[in-house]
Amino acid sequence: MAEGDNNSVYQLAAETASLEEQLQGWGEVILMTDKVLRWERAWFPLALMSVVSFSFLMIYYLDPSVLSGVSCFVMFLCLADYLVPALAPRIFGSNKWTTEQQQRFHEICSNLVKSRRRIVGWWKRLFTLKEEKPKMYFMTMLFSLAVVAWIGQQVHNLFLTYLIVSFLLLFPGLNQRGIITKYVGMAKREINKLLKHKEKKNE
Repeated sequence: MAEGDNNSVYQLAAETASLEEQLQGWGEVILMTDKVLRWERAWFPLALMSVVSFSFLMIYYLDPSVLSGVSCFVMFLCLADYLVPALAPRIFGSNKWTTEQQQRFHEICSNLVKSRRRIVGWWKRLFTLKEEKPKMYFMTMLFSLAVVAWIGQQVHNLFLTYLIVSFLLLFPGLNQRGIITKYVGMAKREINKLLKHKEKKNE
C-alpha cells in the first residue's frame, strides 16, 4: 500500500474515532434509528411513514411562518441535544452494549465520515470545474437551477419537501433490500439498449 493510501486510512480512522467520541451520548438512539431505517422489522417502514406523514400534516394544519418554523426546529434540536445524552442511558441501558452493537456503531460513524468526505469531494470537483471549464460550469449550474425552479413552481413546497424527506428516510431500507440496485440496473440496461439501437440506426 502506498504512503498516501496509508495516510488516508489513518486519517479516516482518526476522524471516525473522533466522531464516535462526539456521538457517544447519542449511541443508543443512533443504533435504534439505524434499525428503523434499515427495516429490521416488517412494520418499521409503515411506522416511519406514519410519523413523517403526521408531522407534515401538523405543519400543513398549523401553517407556521418560515421564521417560526425554523425557530421551533432549532429549539427541538437544542432540547434533543440536552435531553438525549442524559436520558438515553436510563432508557436503553448503555452499560449493556454488546460487541456487535459497538461494531455497528463504529460502522455507522465510519459511513458518516465517508459520506462527509464524498460531499466535500463533490464540492471541490465543482469548484475545479469552475476554474478549468467555466462555460460548462455556468451552463450546467443555470440548467440545473432552472429545472429545480420549474419543479418548485409545479409542485407545492411542503409536498415537495415531504417527498424528499420520505425518500431520504426510506433510502437506507430500499438499499438494504436491494430495491435501489435492482431498478438502477434496469434503468442502465434500458439506456444501453437505447444507445445500441441508436448506433445501429446511424450505421
